[in-house]
Amino acid sequence: MNLSKDCIEVPLYYDIHSKEDFIFQIQCKRKPAVLRGLDIGDCCEKWSVEYLTHHIGHLEAKIHVSCESKMDFINKNFSYKTLSLAEIIKRASATIKENYFFQPQEYYYLRSLSSERRGREVSDIKKQFAQIADDIVIPKFFNDVDFFSSVLRVSSEGVQLWTHYDIMDNILIQVQGRKRVVLFDPSDISYLYMEGDKSRVLDIDEPDLTLFPEFIKATKYVCTLEPGDVLFIPALWFHNTLALTYGVAVNVFWKNLDHELYDKNDFYGNKDLLPAAKALQNVENAIKLLNTLPPQYKDFYLKRCLKNIEKHLQ
Repeated sequence: MNLSKDCIEVPLYYDIHSKEDFIFQIQCKRKPAVLRGLDIGDCCEKWSVEYLTHHIGHLEAKIHVSCESKMDFINKNFSYKTLSLAEIIKRASATIKENYFFQPQEYYYLRSLSSERRGREVSDIKKQFAQIADDIVIPKFFNDVDFFSSVLRVSSEGVQLWTHYDIMDNILIQVQGRKRVVLFDPSDISYLYMEGDKSRVLDIDEPDLTLFPEFIKATKYVCTLEPGDVLFIPALWFHNTLALTYGVAVNVFWKNLDHELYDKNDFYGNKDLLPAAKALQNVENAIKLLNTLPPQYKDFYLKRCLKNIEKHLQ
């Protein structure tokens, strides 16, 4: 892989065979890693367009549809549409669509949701897609009680998803197709122009440095996933995915911290940990209070607050 000076290649491991190997060689380092040669079952051989269409094509799912390849969650340059899995897979795997919503060259992205209670349950491939669940072996890197969700992802060639972070450790299992993943260390948050858990820098390859001048300081960790590869994404690591071809993947999340820290009403696994969410809300409340003061006083006390925060960053 040819990498620019501001990129670091995500390390590749062939010798991770057990939970203990994973915990002591990978997870404890708190950095992303590509694991190759793991036993993930027969899914890479079986999950062809024809096979998935035959086994789960009758099911319906809500998808993202966009005329632009770079999907933007903040500005919503996509629409939500509902189709059968057969039609989703057919359209996503074709460059030019016979049937389409907006134009022949449009882009599709599926992030499976639970069908129970209108999506108010976490995704679980064993429940939603029982017809194909036995084809995939999820690596036993965590205790069963810590399991949170397993998400089926299907994307058209060229689909690039917004940069964001998750609050749980997770693995991305690439089953069909090739995918580029770019990750950023949590310590680079100051350079990513965040809005909530998502970055406002949509084009990470040719960013507008007049709008986002600090982005150039962020270091990219880059890997290309082949079928069968498993990418470990530690909690809080920012990541951006680009489907180099039509692709199918399964994302598995687990609670790597005390369960009491997680919001029980979080069905996507992306709500900030409860203490962090409370702290962020307190900051917003503090700013609202200071906004009631005259400008000179507001500026003075904002600087005092920042000094207090800086003491804990040293």
